Amino acid sequence: MRILIRNAELIACLDDADRRIGGDSASGAGSHSAFRLAGDKGERSPKGALLVDGGRIEAIFEALPEGISADQEIDAAGMLITPGLVNTHHHFYQTLTRNLPEGQDVPLFDWLNFHYEIWRELDEEALGTATRTALAELLLSGCTLTSDHHYIFPAGAAPDLIDRQIEVARELGIRFQPTRGSMSLGRSQGGLPPDDLCQSEETILADCRRLIAAYHDHHPGAMVRIDLAPCSPFSVSEKAMRETAGLAREAGVRMHTHVAETQDEEAYCRKEHGLRPVAYMKKLGWLGADAWFAHAVHLSDAEIRLMGRTRTGVAHCPSSNMRLGSGIARIRELLDAGAPVGLAVDGSASNDCNHLLLEARQALLASRLRKQEHWLGARDVLRIATRGGAQLMGRSECGSLAPGMAADLVLWDLNRLDMAGSLSDPLAGLVFAAAAPRAHTVMVGGEIRVRAGRIPGFDEESQARRHRDQAARLLERARRRKGNR
Repeated sequence: MRILIRNAELIACLDDADRRIGGDSASGAGSHSAFRLAGDKGERSPKGALLVDGGRIEAIFEALPEGISADQEIDAAGMLITPGLVNTHHHFYQTLTRNLPEGQDVPLFDWLNFHYEIWRELDEEALGTATRTALAELLLSGCTLTSDHHYIFPAGAAPDLIDRQIEVARELGIRFQPTRGSMSLGRSQGGLPPDDLCQSEETILADCRRLIAAYHDHHPGAMVRIDLAPCSPFSVSEKAMRETAGLAREAGVRMHTHVAETQDEEAYCRKEHGLRPVAYMKKLGWLGADAWFAHAVHLSDAEIRLMGRTRTGVAHCPSSNMRLGSGIARIRELLDAGAPVGLAVDGSASNDCNHLLLEARQALLASRLRKQEHWLGARDVLRIATRGGAQLMGRSECGSLAPGMAADLVLWDLNRLDMAGSLSDPLAGLVFAAAAPRAHTVMVGGEIRVRAGRIPGFDEESQARRHRDQAARLLERARRRKGNR
């Protein structure tokens, strides 16, 4: 289907040329314009138009030529168009354990030990509900491509938990790149998680192979890809880390894990392996352009240079890092060193919401707590949230707007009250002024998945009720288990 989106106030391509079409000049070069929106009096600013065909962007116009035909037209008057946002690290199941009092004011290891006792009750029904909630929230925040790091496989639970997540993602129509997580190092072997949340290396690798064979699509524009993601240095054996890396490279998929999130993790790695976390990852063969690490908060100058030299990526999780008191990642230095950086909301029990635009704002603000030379600007964090994330996930067809790119894009309403007064620079206004806005329209692969701030056919109230019921059931089962000890 050919879709023509016309009359956009501004199209922010976030491409190599950083083109901005519309605004105060036909070239879109001016970023500080006297913006006029639909209904305003006076001379109109030039408008942008975008043509989509077959799931790809066919053309972007500074002035719409005559004779363009389309099966459907969208009037984008008063709208800003950006690429779809990319979420590079998440734990969907954690939407079931948001805001629990015992987890509100503790650091990572204490937080994990508390939550493990609840997460061991997870089953396929609960995970399906959690996934639906998380994906809907992400879509409504303008996300078109997301990862999920699922590593909780309780003893006795159905083995096909990630299959259920893929099914839900297909129903909602979001581009999904789940990572098959794993834990193999339980408390009896010196790890952090309970033994009954761990699996053998053989079980883990067998399921990784199964998922890759069943779902991984290496073609550009794929709706589903599989990556491999042992959980962390303190929950996965050295053997599992090495063998997972070997399988990933053999199969041509990417690899992901938590690294250098907290000082507790660093102390653990020094004690158990005699190395800092990044050095341990290097020893295991985990550095390279096919790997990305969540958090990477505690890095030395030499480690940052190493990450840049090897093009090892980082999923920046600013809200989670602050929520757990983990620290502020050195994002400016990583970017300057050449390390790919993407944005992530992280799990909803260590962030408590799933809004990527809020996360972009948080990334900007967190950087301002450092010296000015390390600050990030609005365009920095938006590029991290789009092109940066696409690079981490190996998706060169996503993350910017240009002919031939995937038609993953978002229309943002600039007439909202929270944007009033911010339109001298509307793109930056998305970060500085917007108050957790819902995307007006979200398109994934040329298909409209959010229309007028709603997901067509998705009953938010019914989903919220189902989610509350599943969360309550999970907590009740955990309480009963604790009471029976």
